[in-house]
Amino acid sequence: MNEPPDTPAPPPRWRRWAWRGAAALGLSGGLATGLLLFDGRDRVARADLAVVLGSKVYPSGRPSPNLAERLDRGLALYRAGLVPVLVVSGGRGAEGHEEAEVMAAYLRERGVPPEAILVDREGWTTFDTARNTAALLRERGETRAIAVSSYFHQSRCRLALRRAGVPEVYSARADFVPRVRDLYSIPRELAGWVYYALRDAGARER
Repeated sequence: MNEPPDTPAPPPRWRRWAWRGAAALGLSGGLATGLLLFDGRDRVARADLAVVLGSKVYPSGRPSPNLAERLDRGLALYRAGLVPVLVVSGGRGAEGHEEAEVMAAYLRERGVPPEAILVDREGWTTFDTARNTAALLRERGETRAIAVSSYFHQSRCRLALRRAGVPEVYSARADFVPRVRDLYSIPRELAGWVYYALRDAGARER
């Protein structure tokens, strides 16, 4: 009488749950990326100013590719006549450079007159930039701003500007160039968006 072949033992329960968890994480990550890509699309209109949000500056003082792409998009808006003023916003980075000063120099070298560049040296965070931009608009009696940043950052930029009190918020995405660092930036932005959505917009002012 032939013996039936041995039936392989099912994988341990922990392994099955680990695979399910990994699949769910991968699916949620893909959906999150898709949502950020969709929500990070351009929403451009004529505005009172465009605020270019800072990013890494190399130790040499040269803007990182991510920052240069943001500045180039702001420059394109200015040259197209969509905004009369560019605000460059950033703080002092770990490399010792003032991001906003480096950004302003980049724009001046490309023909933007100094009077069309406003420098925000206290844009330490996205929220700080939003608050400073809102205050600047109020001082100037203006209401419309375009946020210029990377695709994964746009949702949080618009949310922060609205929470800071900017009446009309638009956005312009820097050129979409996928990078390995996006694997870190995307979940960070999702967590940041949730935090900004829940926080009190006036908490930093008290």
